[in-house]
Amino acid sequence: MRFRRLLGMALAGLLAAGPALADKKSDTLRWTSRQTISSADPYFNEFREAILIIGQMVWDTLIYRDPQTQEYKPLLASSYTWKDNVTLDFDLRRDVKFHDGKPFDADDVVYTVNYVANPENKINIQSNVNWMKSAEKLDQFKVRLNLKAPFPAALEYLAGPVAILPNGFFDQAGPSHLNVKLNGTGPYRFTKWEPGKAGEFEVNKDYMANSPKGRPGIGKVQFRIIPDVSVQMAELLSGGVDWIWQVPNDQAQKLATMPNVKVVPSETMRVSFLMFDVKGRAGQHPFTDLRVRKAVSHGIDREGIVKNLIGAGSRVVHSACFPSQFGCTEDVARYAFDPAKAKALLAEAGYPNGFEIEMYGYRERRWIEAIIGNLANIGIKAKLTYLQYPALRDKVHGGEVKFTDMSWGSYSINDVSAFVNAWFTFLPDDLARDPEVKEWLEKASALVDGAERKTLYDKALKRVAEQAYVLPLYTNPVIYAYTNEVDFTAWADENPRFYLAKWK
Repeated sequence: MRFRRLLGMALAGLLAAGPALADKKSDTLRWTSRQTISSADPYFNEFREAILIIGQMVWDTLIYRDPQTQEYKPLLASSYTWKDNVTLDFDLRRDVKFHDGKPFDADDVVYTVNYVANPENKINIQSNVNWMKSAEKLDQFKVRLNLKAPFPAALEYLAGPVAILPNGFFDQAGPSHLNVKLNGTGPYRFTKWEPGKAGEFEVNKDYMANSPKGRPGIGKVQFRIIPDVSVQMAELLSGGVDWIWQVPNDQAQKLATMPNVKVVPSETMRVSFLMFDVKGRAGQHPFTDLRVRKAVSHGIDREGIVKNLIGAGSRVVHSACFPSQFGCTEDVARYAFDPAKAKALLAEAGYPNGFEIEMYGYRERRWIEAIIGNLANIGIKAKLTYLQYPALRDKVHGGEVKFTDMSWGSYSINDVSAFVNAWFTFLPDDLARDPEVKEWLEKASALVDGAERKTLYDKALKRVAEQAYVLPLYTNPVIYAYTNEVDFTAWADENPRFYLAKWK
């Protein structure tokens, strides 16, 4: 507590003095994040910082989605053709080189796809790749991608988390590749990587001409992991960094008073939700009873948390998806804030005096504490165990978690399959294990007809809500704060795209 008071006093002094200038003179954008990222490659990872931000700085994808027009454009591919519903042919660019000078060709695409699509290799986010069956080389600059079944969202995934690695990237060290050279084709190249600490990047001067990503407007980028947001703010104000994100609303209001700092709140595709161990994998507990799950759902004042705590850029959601995603519907069972009804449901389930339960969480502690306060008012005494995400993920996958706060950003994929397939198709994070929901979702993912897909997603999302398998809470805004020397655009898909930023 004493440390936080001292830090607060120091921060107040910096607020009064004003921020230092950005590192524009050395043409270096310095940014920071709270997540402890041990690996920088885009596959043995669960962090957006590595999969998308660093992933798209250092590596490229076959397809690019223009964030302004949402149009799909060839990137590493020069063109692509659907041969049928499960076969996609790519002609590849012939002017691309990896950062080490090696020419890019079909072998790199075939290696990447066949490695990440193989479940035995156990990349972290299986739902990003498990729709692909294999890739085959047709000639040096032509590749055929074979899908397991029709998958209408294929281009969306290929433009997002499916980064193309050099042939043989994992062959020597496998997923424990911390010393493997982080070699890509992207607009920036690694110059330094310290696992769990920092990274440095510089412009790839040999980057392909006429890339839809364009050529970066900032010469160097530095990244540091700073877990404490107050320290991040102090660094921003003292000139130690130029760009931070995920700033709490109350702290952002203070930063917004500074003349040389720009504060931008932006809604993202990330949705927070509560997840229950429906099947009782973690042992006997109240959440196997639907009435208890509904009681929790009625006992949380989501509107109040959004209004009074989270702030601009957030809204309550009622369905297990982000509203803009294809196939998402909000026409599902809704649980209004009603503590009296919540208590009645608990009594009906045999818990008139409530119960005690361990609750897990890994981000936005203040929001979770507000939920715990709501639960206490209906008699549920939740004790918070706060972990780093990898530790929580391992507990969930190991069947040790009864009740947890969770969030999902769909890796910026604007298709509902990117949300529901990860949580309700019997993958390791699925604590509901409903065979009907799984069947509907897998069938929907394999259909080309949009109307049929929507019908199946509608059935699945309604059942998830009716059975309260999870309780969707609210969208997560990202509040960015950065020096006004930087020309930066915040996108709704929570992908900062530093390669599009420039100095003013």
